[in-house]
Amino acid sequence: MRSTIKEKREVAKGTLLVVFDLLGEELDWKAGQYFWVDLLQSKYEDERGLRRHISVVTSPNERGVLGLCTRLRDTAFKKTLAELPVGAEVDVEHPKGDFTLPEEMDRPYVFVAGGIGITVFRCMLRYISEEKLPHRVTLLYSNRDRESAAFLDELAELDRENDNIRVVLTMTDDPAWDGERRRMDEQFLRDHLGDDVDSYTYLVAGPPPMTEGMVETLKAAGVAEDHIRPDRFSGY
Repeated sequence: MRSTIKEKREVAKGTLLVVFDLLGEELDWKAGQYFWVDLLQSKYEDERGLRRHISVVTSPNERGVLGLCTRLRDTAFKKTLAELPVGAEVDVEHPKGDFTLPEEMDRPYVFVAGGIGITVFRCMLRYISEEKLPHRVTLLYSNRDRESAAFLDELAELDRENDNIRVVLTMTDDPAWDGERRRMDEQFLRDHLGDDVDSYTYLVAGPPPMTEGMVETLKAAGVAEDHIRPDRFSGY
């Protein structure tokens, strides 16, 4: 589907938000899904090429657009994306994937985000807030430092304006941060969620090593495997 870049802005250090205009197309999709992006031409080349799949960072209620958010790296795709101007043409595909906002509301949820893994949860939390859904969600969001943490102001607003959304931040390598600075180990979970950690359903997203490590931490803490949903694709 031919689209154009509608908006580009830095939302954290080395972190770019890009919103694509679908040129009149209005797609129906679920919060949490990902989409494929194909940059049509570039002066850069590498073995991975100019095509990527990545979580949608915008809400399904933002009709006629799809957005992504990515760390900028030294790859052909990301260098090209950083340099393309507003109005440039790209190809995008209809969102897909099953790492979506659950419909079940009988248990509270914990969204565990590491770094750029926040993108999928930004989409879900905005949708919960917009639709006034009764999901009870605690977001645990870990970054190295405040500079590299995307969407902090938005998350604070979601926390402030929604009784069913709570945001817990930790900055693991930021001497200037006066809040939580620990890594998300078992004690961290118990301190912020209480001792009954298996009473929650966990959705986990972030770089693959972080995601796998968090799954093992949850299991060691006594969380049943069917209460853990990791996002294992490597589109970050």
